[in-house]
Amino acid sequence: MHEVEGHGGSGRVSGSLPRGVRLASEWAWRLLVIVALAGVVVYLVVVFQDIVVPLMVALLVCALVAPTVGTLRQHRWPKWLAIVVCLVALAAILGGLVLLIVWQVRVGLPQLERESVAAYNRVRDALRQPPFSISDHQLAGYLSQAGAFLQKDSATILGGALKVGTATGHVLTGSLIALFATIFMLIDGRGIWNWIVRIFPRSAKPGLTAAGEAGWRTLTSFVRVQILVAIVNAVGIGLVAFFLGLPLAVPIAVIVLLASFIPVIGAIVSGIVAVAIALVFGGPIQAVIMLAGVLGVHLLEAHVMQPLLVGGAVKVHPLAVVVGVAAGTGLAGVPGALFAVPFLAVANAMITAMLHSHDRPAPIDEHGETETAPHHESEVTEPPGGD
Repeated sequence: MHEVEGHGGSGRVSGSLPRGVRLASEWAWRLLVIVALAGVVVYLVVVFQDIVVPLMVALLVCALVAPTVGTLRQHRWPKWLAIVVCLVALAAILGGLVLLIVWQVRVGLPQLERESVAAYNRVRDALRQPPFSISDHQLAGYLSQAGAFLQKDSATILGGALKVGTATGHVLTGSLIALFATIFMLIDGRGIWNWIVRIFPRSAKPGLTAAGEAGWRTLTSFVRVQILVAIVNAVGIGLVAFFLGLPLAVPIAVIVLLASFIPVIGAIVSGIVAVAIALVFGGPIQAVIMLAGVLGVHLLEAHVMQPLLVGGAVKVHPLAVVVGVAAGTGLAGVPGALFAVPFLAVANAMITAMLHSHDRPAPIDEHGETETAPHHESEVTEPPGGD
């Protein structure tokens, strides 16, 4: 294939293909390689999710407690003591939430039983009226059919129970992996990151260093902001349930708190649960008030907290958030929905930092080599973990 001189002395182009077609073909195979690599990565993540999920949980926990560990170390606390105190405090907070739910359920169980009977009577009376006009005999028949359906599919239910038992073992194993990974990241996070950077060529080290700093800074900001948003949502919806006199107001608030860590889906599910409880135990008016309260809290989040707080920590377009959450849910269920947004935010920050890494000179250590991590003491801006 002969070569001819391009117009304007811009270089040689193929004599058989126009310049635009050749550029399109070059970009096409590059995109195919990127898509294939992404597909392999996604496949490996799905296959090894029992290991990947605990490691990602460890990263989130590390991003949460690392700033506190850094603050304690600045006050001359030993590293091991700062790590132990932060992890024990986090475990105490989570355990306290669980105990609070159990205590509230036990205290409100008699009232819950009475209100459940009253709610059943209200539903039965409503079904007797037009347009339903369902008699007690028909209602009993429907309940009998539902019981027969459950009995018919008892094997499936039993299989699901067995799967739950197996999942419990996976949860315990994953919890241990997450605990040890968190401890080691807090102890020697910089060393782990430096080891990862050394795998790549020396010319790539400045870009990876900048990417690590930006990604870690974004992850720590995201975790702290998301916790603040979750607390505001939980307190707001919990107060609405409390003033409406609904049972289990505290468990409702805790459900909203936990669900707020899953963008979009968590808000919808927790809102449906709160409105359903208000409808069953309060009535249509209470359900409408609860719906208004849920919408008000989420509007406050969307128009005040998201632009002021979340927008600065997660510089990702809302459409990308929705698509990412949907894709994560389809690939890995609830863990995929939970990690979709921080993954997108960190990936966006790291790619942007790598693209602009040539704008700043890479630091040189005493041996004349490129440094792979910053030497300042800030636990927030360095790659995962300690110094």
